[in-house]
Amino acid sequence: MSRAHPRSGTGRGLVLLCVLPLLAGAPTRAQEAAEPERESPAEIPSFGDTISVASRSAERSRTDTPVPVDVLPIAQLATTSGQLDLGQLLLYAAPSFNSNRQSGSDGSDHVDAATLRGLGPDQVLVLVNGKRRHTSSLVYLFGTRARGNVGTDLNTIPVAAIDRIEILRDGAAAQYGSDAIAGVINILLKKGTGLDAVLSGGGYAAGDGETGQVAVNYGAEVGKGGTLNVTGELLTRERTDRSGPGEPRVIGDAETENATFFFNLDLPLGSQGSLYGHGGLNRREGAAGAWYRGGIGSDDIPSRNSAAMYPEGFVPTIGTDIEDASAALGFVLLLGDWSLDLSSTWGTNRMEYRIRDTLNASIATLNEGVSPTHFDAGGFEFTQQTTNLDLSRFRTDWLHGVGLAAGLEHRRETYDIFAGEPGSWGDFDGPGGGNAGSQGFPGFQPVDEVDAGRDSVAAYVDVELQATRRFLFTVALRGEHYSDFGDTLDGKLSFGYALGEVHLRGSASTGFRAPSLHQRYFSSTFTDFIAGEAADVKLAPNGSRLARLVGIPELEEETSENLSLGLTWVPSADVELTVDAYRIDIDDRIVLTGGFTVDDPDIGELIAAENLAEARFFTNAIDTRTAGVDLTLAHRRSAWRGVLSGSLALNYNETEVRRVNTAPGLAGKEEVYFNQRERLFVEGSAPELKGSAGLDFHRPRWHAGVRLNYFGEVISGIWSQLDDPTLPGQRYASRTTVDLSVGRRLSDRLELVVGGANVFDVQPTEQDPNETENGARWENVQMGFNGAFYFARLKVRVPRA
Repeated sequence: MSRAHPRSGTGRGLVLLCVLPLLAGAPTRAQEAAEPERESPAEIPSFGDTISVASRSAERSRTDTPVPVDVLPIAQLATTSGQLDLGQLLLYAAPSFNSNRQSGSDGSDHVDAATLRGLGPDQVLVLVNGKRRHTSSLVYLFGTRARGNVGTDLNTIPVAAIDRIEILRDGAAAQYGSDAIAGVINILLKKGTGLDAVLSGGGYAAGDGETGQVAVNYGAEVGKGGTLNVTGELLTRERTDRSGPGEPRVIGDAETENATFFFNLDLPLGSQGSLYGHGGLNRREGAAGAWYRGGIGSDDIPSRNSAAMYPEGFVPTIGTDIEDASAALGFVLLLGDWSLDLSSTWGTNRMEYRIRDTLNASIATLNEGVSPTHFDAGGFEFTQQTTNLDLSRFRTDWLHGVGLAAGLEHRRETYDIFAGEPGSWGDFDGPGGGNAGSQGFPGFQPVDEVDAGRDSVAAYVDVELQATRRFLFTVALRGEHYSDFGDTLDGKLSFGYALGEVHLRGSASTGFRAPSLHQRYFSSTFTDFIAGEAADVKLAPNGSRLARLVGIPELEEETSENLSLGLTWVPSADVELTVDAYRIDIDDRIVLTGGFTVDDPDIGELIAAENLAEARFFTNAIDTRTAGVDLTLAHRRSAWRGVLSGSLALNYNETEVRRVNTAPGLAGKEEVYFNQRERLFVEGSAPELKGSAGLDFHRPRWHAGVRLNYFGEVISGIWSQLDDPTLPGQRYASRTTVDLSVGRRLSDRLELVVGGANVFDVQPTEQDPNETENGARWENVQMGFNGAFYFARLKVRVPRA
């Protein structure tokens, strides 16, 4: 029997949480006189926050920009949230943002995919202090809704190092280049002085998934008016297991140990310039369970198991070692009325697979049933070097102000795949014996090795014209040349118009995303499970001989058109409303094809010649349209000798596959090229409706908060649709979770916070495990399936003397 879940009809509750501050009433004069000094702005964020991501020429508040920008005070959010890593923290803080931990997904169990507005993780650009952040070396494959995509690993950046995050919810490729189709996430690091330390611990109500965090942030003055801020963090998480009764697998979050160091430097050089830099090192080890291999009496002996080693069957462990490093250095120089910014940013991400609790069945067959149980399975590495020269100025004597900006950019990217040890991929007993390679994850072979690179150069110009006191008009133009596919030219127009308390805004832009080196060159032979059955699958490089013979065309850039229209309403300093509608059309989106098998009457022989059950490829397969509406409402006021803050945020988002661009040589194979199951993964990658409502009360010595998180319905594909595409998909009904927190200042320097996330232990709608992507009772959708989580956090703050 499945457990009962709270019903999701909580719209009135969401609104009530937001309007409670309005009902609290203004304090009397006696209350005002008795009211103690309010807490610092770091804990009660101002609605007037200025932003930097939407404009190169002048800082504006988030309510008078021509495009929507969220400003998230990370220090406050991290204090009251049970989420310890950045991806999960943003999942509950920004409705347009989605990030789900995966299970049974090979490398995707170790790197969470982060998305905006239901698009892919490679269609959002991540910046750190306004500089492009490198992506992960991982390309998401099976078991994940981000299949075929490459994203930025947000969890390589410690939350304790972050001051705030700006999320630009609008197409921005004409301003920032490739990837910024859905928007931009700009992570701004701390610059302050003093010492902050955090000790956190928690676990799930089910008794597993224990997490621990130790983080220290220290800032000191350097030079004359400069600061150096450094952060060290150790974050550990034990695995969770939500497998059903009698299920031999481990289904849940991977076990991880994540150690990170980050720094941020700001050093004035006299009155005419400054030197700046930031960077960090991250080392993460992870361990996740693969699919179960049967024991004596099963068909897995001798092909995938050895009775002498695992007579009752076994679950291989897919371990990963991830190393991430980055460094940025630049200086700003004032040249008359112009500001010159020259910088260079380097980043690299390396991921290695360590497979244990496994075997190579072909070795076992040859060696009296015995095989090594640990293998180095190889891995991959991505490196990016970006150099920028930016010029900007703001003319106050032209009209009501004109901002001018222009710049040049050069970027060098490299991508490498390195082979594992021979035992991780080799076949040692020939046909008819045990299967080759380490079970759970066969290693990369020498034929898979890649050493690829490319260069790109870009030039841009931005103009912001404050034509009147009410009317703002902006235009941006950016051209880029890539050494591997050619040229692009994109533009953007936007406007803002003030009508008293209301500010109208809108934009129209074109954009693009260059095919990643990962998508061009990734090559691997691996074990996939189709309806619970193991099969050897080849993911062939886009330009490989097999791809050409099958008829797969060379990859081209994705192109987009983005329209948005919205308004902000700020009737007072304590009330803020924003509403923005948008539409994003993307042509030639890159996806993974379905599996072309040996049974195909036209190309099956080509696949069989490679000793494969099936082959898949990256290709520009689909055109999509994404449309939706974002709404945010925030209010705060003095009440009950404290500050009462309410917030409501909603995102309605719908993606539709408008066209499947089947390659000419594969006409008639549309249901393999991009089948109904894959279509539902694209269209249902995020809930159509996602929202949150929060209520926080702050007093000088204590604070409390409650947050409702709403995750709308999700429809997902099933394995049976490979045989009958007319079958309905899985339906995950809407769910609402509740988070609670209470904090108490024990002294001027010490604070204790306790709380819970998803305190009513809500889980997604249960499904048939034979039809889910990961073989579990649920897929990794909505808020995940781990259930209630409880935490305690101790914070120490030592201000600079």
